[in-house]
Amino acid sequence: MDASKFYSLPKLPYDYKALAPYISEEQLTLHHTKHHNAYVTGANALLQKFDAARKDNADLDMKSALKELSFHVGGFRLHNLFWQNLAPAGKGGGGAPKGDLAKALDGEFGTFARFRKEFTQAATGVEGSGWAALSYCRTTSRPIIMQIEKHNVNVIPGFTNLLVLDVWEHAYYLDYKNDRAKFVEAFWNIVNWDEVNKRLAAFLKK
Repeated sequence: MDASKFYSLPKLPYDYKALAPYISEEQLTLHHTKHHNAYVTGANALLQKFDAARKDNADLDMKSALKELSFHVGGFRLHNLFWQNLAPAGKGGGGAPKGDLAKALDGEFGTFARFRKEFTQAATGVEGSGWAALSYCRTTSRPIIMQIEKHNVNVIPGFTNLLVLDVWEHAYYLDYKNDRAKFVEAFWNIVNWDEVNKRLAAFLKK
């Protein structure tokens, strides 16, 4: 079986202690090695299921299988971006955006403070499990905030995500218990704005 045709768990761009005290070593280790890896395992199991059914010309419950696949692949991809969005406080994390990203946010929201307020409200207001995301619309040249339920519900098709925040309880429960708002507030200390700026620049070059 060609391993390149399946998903694999990426390495983090920092060690498990690097984001403390905002995300503890225990919390980050569990999130990455258990929860993120579960989506890798789930997506690969679905791909193997498709391969086996096609080889044997067997029937599949496509509605169920495709829904499950979108859930696992969505979880895989959003987590990949989430880890890149973060950096140790004072070592690339925190502060405010600069360059084209800052101009785009100021143009849309008026100030970075207003963007931060709206993004925070989106993150704390997600019903159940999900994400807050800063995306970009090429048609209107406007940055847009999205709430993504689970990993794959309410996603606006074709929009490129620049910044995502995981607000599933598994992302913060060990550190913050059920206080999602406190976790969201801590998040702003470890946002890697340089990485978000790079994603915007790469998108605009396409």
